[in-house]
Amino acid sequence: MSALTDHIVQAFSTNTFTQYIACFIVSMIPLIELRGAIPVAYIFEGLNPDGFNLLLGYVIIAIGNMIPVPIIFFFARKVLEWGADKPVIGKFFSFCLEKGHKGGEKLQSKAGRGLFVALMLFVGIPLPGTGAWTGTLAASILDMKFKDSIIAVICGVALAGVIVGLICTLGFGAWIGIAG
Repeated sequence: MSALTDHIVQAFSTNTFTQYIACFIVSMIPLIELRGAIPVAYIFEGLNPDGFNLLLGYVIIAIGNMIPVPIIFFFARKVLEWGADKPVIGKFFSFCLEKGHKGGEKLQSKAGRGLFVALMLFVGIPLPGTGAWTGTLAASILDMKFKDSIIAVICGVALAGVIVGLICTLGFGAWIGIAG
């Protein structure tokens, strides 16, 4: 390995602060979010069992996943509406708005008064295309109240954290048992 690669591996395998920062940043990336950051935290705990606190890692990851939520709630819909009539991006932005409206209406008709629970489950089930980013955009398009949508997304993020944590614990535990 090169000296740079050795330095990077060394930094991530022993520097706890760098590990927490990496988890925080990964948790804010769209589509990866918490469901990708938790496995990273488990890897860091394996590399640095005496220094990396998994519970603190979970808290940092949850905070990182929630930081973009208010920005998305208040501005993403406005940006899509603004760009819908622009020459280069208009078709894509219009498509996103139409897709969001149709999906939101479908979700609302099925969920009825249970929109809060539907949003929480949508965010909480760790599948591709779900998560805090997408759930918050849907809540914005559905004109949900900010407070209700934030609480639903927080509950969904917590649920996703439990599910992904269980998968990591069972999966990594089984892998270590087989390989170790």
